[in-house]
Amino acid sequence: MELDATSHRNAVSSPFRKMAIGAAVFAGICVLAVVGYMSAGWKLSDAVYMVVITIFGIGYGEVQPVDSIKLRALTMSLIIFGNGSAIYIIGGFMQMLIDGELRKALGARRMTQEIEQLQDHTIICGVGRMGTILARELKAEGKPFVVLDIDEKRLQAAAERGYLVVNGDAAEEVALEQAGIRRAAVLATVLPNDAANVFVTITAREMNPKIMIIARAENPRTEKKLLGCGASQVVLPMAIGAKKLAQLIIRPSAENMLAQLTHQSDMHEDLGRIGLQFDELEVAGDSALANRALSELELRSNHGFLIVGVRHADGSTLMSPPPTTKLAVGDVVIVIGRDGDIPQLAAKFSSKPQLTTYRGAKL
Repeated sequence: MELDATSHRNAVSSPFRKMAIGAAVFAGICVLAVVGYMSAGWKLSDAVYMVVITIFGIGYGEVQPVDSIKLRALTMSLIIFGNGSAIYIIGGFMQMLIDGELRKALGARRMTQEIEQLQDHTIICGVGRMGTILARELKAEGKPFVVLDIDEKRLQAAAERGYLVVNGDAAEEVALEQAGIRRAAVLATVLPNDAANVFVTITAREMNPKIMIIARAENPRTEKKLLGCGASQVVLPMAIGAKKLAQLIIRPSAENMLAQLTHQSDMHEDLGRIGLQFDELEVAGDSALANRALSELELRSNHGFLIVGVRHADGSTLMSPPPTTKLAVGDVVIVIGRDGDIPQLAAKFSSKPQLTTYRGAKL
């Protein structure tokens, strides 16, 4: 209810809405005044003429004598309310100029014209972390693209970077049409929700059977669904992070590898861009994980996490530990997972949560 009220207030305060309301009131006042003069026996032409010279203060003189109380009251009301509505319209116009509404309208029109001229471009559905990285890379390579999202703040930030943007739901045909789906060569749907990416894929494939569709999937089980719905390729951020780790694992020693994982800032930054987090979790003295196997560890999230290695309290390191590995107080578990999963997992190392079965995939 509060959001609806806020939206209503914003709509009422819009300069364009002020001008529209003022124009409607002004027209209504003029019509009522003309009817009032005609009811007094005036001709239509005389009534209209009287209304015009009264509102705009020309003062050529009355075409008919205004000698009755009703006519004088009508004329005074016309002067007050007619000029008041005219001032209201002018105020809305001035606010439009001050707030830059006219500039925004012209800019939106110019952006629409530029999008209509694009050919074989890329449509980026979703301008979150992955969408921002993708847009930046395409911009650096000089590739034409359009950003499509429903978040106005993100779109504003994208527009400030010089990107062409469309405000709308990527699963709706109207929004995709505005982004030039029928002329585009590639569509990348990188929304954080797998279901939304499926709907976008279905709609885009129906509108342009020849377009190449690259879809993001958080859950590996969604990959098959996206391919079945028409996606050309599917990207899994977790798989990308795992491959990145696999490259670092191939090192002379496990100790050196873990040191690089935990100290390389670019590694953390790369993982953060795709929604992953890398962390070291120590088994606390009050943790229910103490003296238990990794097989008793699980998150509620169906996306899970990856256990890279375990550094025991005695300094020894075990890479890609089997589920039967037992944890002791002071052991450090090196994990990678989604941003929302790591805090849940960390809580199990410092308290006594209910234990279940670990389903994390091995590297």
